[in-house]
Amino acid sequence: MQELNRILSLIDSYFGGSQWFVFLLLGTGLFFTLYLRFPQIRFFRHAFKVVGGKYDNKHDLGDTSHFQALSTALSGTVGTGNIAGVALAIHLGGPSALLWMLVTAFLGMTTKMVEVTLSHKYREQTENGTISGGPMYYMKNRLHMPWLAALFAVATIFSSFGTGCLPQINSISNAMFTAFGVPLYITGVVLAILLGVIVIGGIKRIALVSERLVPFMAVVYFFGAISVLVSNYQNIIPAISAVFGNVFSGTAATGGFLGATIVWAFNRGVNRGLFSNEAGQGSAPIAHAAAKTEEPVSEGMVALLEPFIDTIIICSLTGLVILSSGAWMEKFENKFQQADTVVLAGQYDESAPQDKAAVSAHVMGQQRLPLFTGNLEVKDGRIMNRDITLLHARSFAENVRVMDSKKLFTGTIPVVKGHLSLPVSKEDEVYLTGKSLLHSAPLSTAAFKKGLLGDWGQYIIPLSLLLFAFTTAVAWAYYGDRAVTYLWGTRYVRFYHIIYVVGFFLASFTDTTIVWAFSGITVALMTLPNLIGILLLHKEVKSSVSDYWKSVRK
Repeated sequence: MQELNRILSLIDSYFGGSQWFVFLLLGTGLFFTLYLRFPQIRFFRHAFKVVGGKYDNKHDLGDTSHFQALSTALSGTVGTGNIAGVALAIHLGGPSALLWMLVTAFLGMTTKMVEVTLSHKYREQTENGTISGGPMYYMKNRLHMPWLAALFAVATIFSSFGTGCLPQINSISNAMFTAFGVPLYITGVVLAILLGVIVIGGIKRIALVSERLVPFMAVVYFFGAISVLVSNYQNIIPAISAVFGNVFSGTAATGGFLGATIVWAFNRGVNRGLFSNEAGQGSAPIAHAAAKTEEPVSEGMVALLEPFIDTIIICSLTGLVILSSGAWMEKFENKFQQADTVVLAGQYDESAPQDKAAVSAHVMGQQRLPLFTGNLEVKDGRIMNRDITLLHARSFAENVRVMDSKKLFTGTIPVVKGHLSLPVSKEDEVYLTGKSLLHSAPLSTAAFKKGLLGDWGQYIIPLSLLLFAFTTAVAWAYYGDRAVTYLWGTRYVRFYHIIYVVGFFLASFTDTTIVWAFSGITVALMTLPNLIGILLLHKEVKSSVSDYWKSVRK
């Protein structure tokens, strides 16, 4: 399992985690922002009027209203990225990662408008009367590049698993287990059945579910976050200062947090920002293509609001909750994940400044320390080796105990190059517990416990994840079936749905770190063809936007 994680992480480092991908994503958003003269500011008020139905015509071709299309697209973006993704970005990159998420969202507002406009303009009607759209259609019908369209469609199918299916149920099941003790597979079975019932109903049923659930879940999460901020009001200004103050210097070690470089903050902030709002990925255009309107640019205006709602509002709330609560640099008792566990050769003391600085440099990739290879000798749950240092979640592990199911473990655990090397048959039975930093959903859960609701606050995250992530999985099932429709027609959609639902169930008990690594790869594979396409059609976009705005102002 760890070897698979290392392979996926290596591939991700050349795609979603690489600097060239980050600069291409931001560069595209910056180019269109300047080229179209800051449309996210100029058309902001107009976008709300379109969503409100001011320009609706019930006779226009389509399957959904503007609001339903926006709700469906938001249900596809408001998910684990807003809760677990923000927490992971701060864990890896420090407070400054949140700022880069916001920058990505601001530029992404323009990118989203552009990709939706083009995809809606070249949408098609299928043999069963439903609308099918997305970047693959403008690639085929306008660019006359069927090979690029096919590449995007295939990437969409893979991304439906990497973005919408696997990480969503993974975060839900782990959160439900942590908060309520519900076995992972039970959560997987129940939600997989519910998912299957919804996706069989197609876009109309999906839109109906989305327009009712999305506003409700946003309001619940908002008031939960406010309860934490009110309780920690004295830390809000310092939290904001930390976000902006360390942008060009990185974050120094503080508390249990061992530090982060500017490169990590930049890369992880942008990467998690894209995962959250999906601007440039080409997913939202598939939902918006179903909207009832003959004006493609008007639907682009609606899409402009998505990154604002998803990232600038919801992700900012999550980030401020985590930072103001102090949970991001505090250690908590937890069950260690093998993929996050590292064994260093040599004994390092966290209370000794020189030792802490050396381990901090190792974690940040500045100066690697020797990794331990050999056997951990364990007696009654205690590791007897004295010449090692155990790290978990990029922090010094404390009060470590080794468990064999529910009893203390006695025996040896092989370690190869710093990583535990348990037999596959023992990976789920033998595990480590102790105190360390948290990341992803567990970090957000710990932060929400530090508010007015006290320990009751921990239930906000699993319930929010249940709503956020499940609706994301529903929306992505639709994106994937439109890609299947483009490639092979509607007759194969049912087979795709079966595979999707089965994968959804299996991911409920898969290692979180591996799922996140896989999602980073699929995001990049889907985004690249779409960015190439919209850049090639930049002149057409500008002309369409200009003509539309003139007609509206008459």
